[in-house]
Amino acid sequence: MSRKKKILVVDDERDLVELISMNLVRNGYEVLTCHDGKLGLEMARKHLPDMILLDLMMPGMSGQDVAARLKGDPQTASIPIIMLTARGEETDIIVGLSLGADDYVTKPFNMRVLMARVSAVMRRKSNADAPPQHITAGPMLIDQSRHEITIGGKPVNVTPTEFKLLMALAVARGRVLSRDQLTARVMGSEVFVTDRAIDVHVTAVRKKLGEYQWMIHTVRGVGYRLLEDREEETV
Repeated sequence: MSRKKKILVVDDERDLVELISMNLVRNGYEVLTCHDGKLGLEMARKHLPDMILLDLMMPGMSGQDVAARLKGDPQTASIPIIMLTARGEETDIIVGLSLGADDYVTKPFNMRVLMARVSAVMRRKSNADAPPQHITAGPMLIDQSRHEITIGGKPVNVTPTEFKLLMALAVARGRVLSRDQLTARVMGSEVFVTDRAIDVHVTAVRKKLGEYQWMIHTVRGVGYRLLEDREEETV
């Protein structure tokens, strides 16, 4: 029998922590909780949870500081972090993602959306060591050996550049890639292109994905990431 995945919830809103914990337990997770950043950092180092739900705005040590220390410590660097943020904190979101956070959810949020995000990040972590020849991301299947992409069971006719774009996003396993990162991975760091060239390719790929174009999600001010479930979209 496999052990339950352990999630640490760090937020100074006690009622919200209780509600999140109840839903996580209902979904089969073991839950640890605390209400300040310093204690959250200590608990993460002591218990090494499978995931951390981390509020950005807390008295004392902020969520940003906690994330920076966790990602800077080899023992905790690989623990996925989902940030919980208030609406309008776009700068904080950008900083958090640049520190290595895996996802973010803005408050107030739908609990089903949060559970879908948790499930998606857990899946990506579990599949991180999967053989690279075949990559599955939600309804999309990428076959590197045949250079083929199918979505919803139907083939998608893409150019070599578009194939590399989808590959880069799929391999990132839901992490946000900046335009510069995508450009380097798709067209090479030695090639000179305009700042928004990657946007043109993203637009073209979205058209080809049709009803699944929601999979390529724009993170304003940062770049793009690949969604596996439509419920992962920001509310």
